[in-house]
Amino acid sequence: MARPTLSRPLAALAAALVTAQVTTPLAAPAFAQSYPSRPIRVIVPSLPGGGFDVTARVLAEKMGPLLGVQMVVENRAIAGTIGGTEVVAKAPADGHTVLVGGLSNIALNPGLYPALSYDPHDFRPVGLAVSYSYTLIGRRDLPANTLKEVIEYGRAHPGKLTFGGAPGTGQHVATVALFAQTKVDALSIFYKGATAVHQDLLGGRLDLYFDNIQTARPHIEKGAVKVFATSSPVRLSFLPNVPTVAETGVGKLEMETWFGPFVRRDTPQPIVARLRAAFEKTMAMPEVVSRFENGSGRVLDMTLPDTEAYVNGEIARWTKVIRDAGIKLP
Repeated sequence: MARPTLSRPLAALAAALVTAQVTTPLAAPAFAQSYPSRPIRVIVPSLPGGGFDVTARVLAEKMGPLLGVQMVVENRAIAGTIGGTEVVAKAPADGHTVLVGGLSNIALNPGLYPALSYDPHDFRPVGLAVSYSYTLIGRRDLPANTLKEVIEYGRAHPGKLTFGGAPGTGQHVATVALFAQTKVDALSIFYKGATAVHQDLLGGRLDLYFDNIQTARPHIEKGAVKVFATSSPVRLSFLPNVPTVAETGVGKLEMETWFGPFVRRDTPQPIVARLRAAFEKTMAMPEVVSRFENGSGRVLDMTLPDTEAYVNGEIARWTKVIRDAGIKLP
């Protein structure tokens, strides 16, 4: 049987569609098949060693081979987390530049900076990998043993209680938010990083630090600091005797710092799907789960729609909390 042939009008239409595939979104599937075509940059908007950096390196090590290219981690600590985030905001939306997004640069900055140079909604999550609680710790000779006693001491000595943290970080925001709702007048002491805060806390020169559990845990386990409460929704398994803020009854503060890969919002969906598939396979690896859990993290397992909804909710919630508490940067 002879093969059917197209009439001239239909042939012309078919030719037009073939041409259109080169220049219109119809080419997206073919474009995605060639993705990635070169190494993928993973932008970390912070210095090495913190939650942003650890997340980037764990994911890059495992996702790169699944995608068939190297994922190169770049630390861009410029103007806090703003500069590194801007790098991705200005990069082509082709999936070759990935941002490590977190509570700080995605959900806190919009409330802290009235004229932020990027819109967090211009990014979309590939997924959230891990979250970490904040834990309120204090110097060993602080005359308080519970969060309730800390609040009572702060109220009885207005302006005397001190707490540390880098401006605009989760550590800073968590403490101000807690003291704002409990009517405590405390003095914020700004530091460049956790190491300097711990030096003063352990030396008795600083009263409190609402620290990321990653860096607080070693000091807690050594008994070098007092520990009052965690900001997690439930008690931490490795700190079973430490209550959550909600459990203490003095206030309401549920806050975790989370991290995961993000891309520009206008990145083609097939490319996002490829990244998501590699991300899901990576997060299913027992060694990856162990790496995060051994580092005091809570591994997250959410669908992509649930992840989108969660991130949008965090942006709205923390923008309101920051503005209601009147949190200002120096």
